[in-house]
Order: sequence, then structure tokens, then C-alpha cells
Amino acid sequence: MLAYVARRLLFMIPTLFGIMVINFAIIQAAPGGPVEQMIARIKGTAVEATARFGGSAGGETGGLRPFQGGQGTDVLSKYRGARGLDPELIRQLEKLYGFDKPPAARFVLMMKRYLVFDFGQSFFQDRPVIDLIASKLPVSISLGLWTTLLVYLISIPLGIAKAVRDGSAFDIWTSAIVVVGYAIPSFMFAILLVVLFAGGSFVQWFPLRGLVSDTWPQMGWLARIGDYFWHITLPVTAQVVSGFAGLTMLTKNSFLEEINKQYVVTARAKGLTGRRVLYGHVFRNAMLIVIAGFPAAFVGILFTGELLIEVIFSLDGLGLLGFNAAINRDYPIMFATFYIYTLIGLLLNLITDLTYVAVDPRIDFASREP
Repeated sequence: MLAYVARRLLFMIPTLFGIMVINFAIIQAAPGGPVEQMIARIKGTAVEATARFGGSAGGETGGLRPFQGGQGTDVLSKYRGARGLDPELIRQLEKLYGFDKPPAARFVLMMKRYLVFDFGQSFFQDRPVIDLIASKLPVSISLGLWTTLLVYLISIPLGIAKAVRDGSAFDIWTSAIVVVGYAIPSFMFAILLVVLFAGGSFVQWFPLRGLVSDTWPQMGWLARIGDYFWHITLPVTAQVVSGFAGLTMLTKNSFLEEINKQYVVTARAKGLTGRRVLYGHVFRNAMLIVIAGFPAAFVGILFTGELLIEVIFSLDGLGLLGFNAAINRDYPIMFATFYIYTLIGLLLNLITDLTYVAVDPRIDFASREP
């Protein structure tokens, strides 16, 4: 098994590299890059451009010399909205954002830095990217871990109970709850929770902003724990309600398929109890497909399902950071988040394989190629 883990870790390197190449190529081809973003800011706020690139304010251009044609036309033609600006200013912008180098050289330099988790400086927030990600990570990790944990703790027992009682009144009534979970998106349920419990129209039992209170550092450790759970109750509840339905039905269908197989009939004919058959034989086979969906579920909750939740509850996490970076074309943040998301996803896939073995020791990944 150790050899298999080592092969998988080595195989992650070309996989991660290939994903970053594809993302780099797509983003580079997209219009409205950071140079265009800064050109738009310069034309809208000349004072900001003067402060950033030097010169004294003068006239309507704030000290930026308008360009009337001639040498430098090729530089201006590369960027939308650059006409009328000094070509030297455009060259300074290209150098500032690293666009004075060809794309291949930029990509190689970026990957060399990423190997040591050096993500550079944000283009538009004037802070190291690693500091920005580290400051947002606790919010997203908190929501993602608690949501995933609660979804699995609710869905697996409920799915097993529905499979064992298939067609009963319990199965019918719980199916109605599952349908509601399917029908209501997490952000809609989040709005409902705000209206009901966060001062929207009724009571204000829960806060509507932040992961902890402003006075959290001055609290005792027990008060800190209570304050933390007080803040995450509504956002986690919103995600759990919309996330448990699919996993519940997946668990039920997986167990139903195994329960109807011949080996279960044979085990019962030998006199084994229903509980012994369910947890001694059916469980490890039926749980494989449930475990297989864990990486996608966790990554989906952690990095894609939280954006609107973070906006609604004013939680400054990775989802909101990545969204703002995409809007502003802040490439260092965009590529850093891609890199981290991909690395986490690959590691979770490896953890999934190891969990397979823990659930069913008959599986031998070590004898297979990754």
C-alpha cells in the first residue's frame, strides 16, 4: 500500500501541471485582462494613475501625456481602450503585471514559485496572495467541514433506514422531506433563515455577519466556542438542507441494490440476523459508491457551493475571494486558488482510495497501476 501511495503522489505532479496549463491558456485568452482593467481605472481616475506611476497632476489627464500617434502604436493596439495614452505607460503596466514576458516564460516562472507555495502579490489588493488565502481559509474550511460532516451523518443513517423500510410510511414521509431538499437551493433557504431568525422580519436569534464576534479575542475559551457555533449555525444549516437530499437517495438506492442480491438471500437462509446481514455483508459493498462521491461533495461544498452563502451571511471566505478575483482579473489570486483547489481534490481522491480499503479490505489498490 505504501508503494501505491507513493505512485499516486508522483502521478499527481503531471496531473496538476496539466490542469494548470489548461487553466493558464484559457485565462490568458479571455478578454479584459489586468492591463485592460488598469487602463480602465486610469481613464476613470487619473489621480490614481499619477500616484501609481509617477508624475504631477496637470490638466484633465492628471499628468499622463495623451498619445497622438506615431511610435508605440503597436503597443496601444494590443489593449482595448488604450488609444490616447502614452505607450510608455502601457509598457510600465505590462512590466508591472509581468506581461513584458511571453506566456510560456510567465507560466514556467509561476509554476517554479508555486512549487514552494510562493503565490506572489495580488494585482489590485497590494497584499501577498498567500496572506489573503490564509485569512479567508478558516471561513471556507469551517463551513465546508461542518457541512460535509453533518450531511454524511444525516444522509447515511437516513438512507439506510429508508432502504430497510422501503415502501413503508417512514419511507414515504422522509421522501417528502428529501424532495423539499432537492427543490430548494441553498441560497433560497439561506434567505428564508435570515428572514425568520436573523432579524429579517421576525426574531433575531442569530448574527448576520462574520464567523465570530468582534469581541471574540477577549472571550474565554468556552465563550469562544459558543460564539463560533452561534455564527455558523444558519449558513451551515442552509447548506446541509440542500445537500443531504442527493446523498440520502444515493445511499438508499445503493443499499437496496445490495439487499436484493443473491448473497444476501443466501446469508439470510443460513440463519443470520437482519442486523448481521446488513452491517456484516451489505454495508461494506453498498458504502463504496457513497465513499466515491466524497471528494466531489467536499470540494463542491467547500469551493463552489459557498459563494452565495458567503455573500448572504457576509462571510469573507475563499468563494468570495475567488469570485472578486475573476471579476477584477486578479491573476495571482485566480491561479493560486486553482492550484490549491486542484491539489486538495487530488489529495482527497487518494484519501478516498484509502477509505475504500478501510471499508472493504478485499480491495487491493497496491496491485494496480494508478
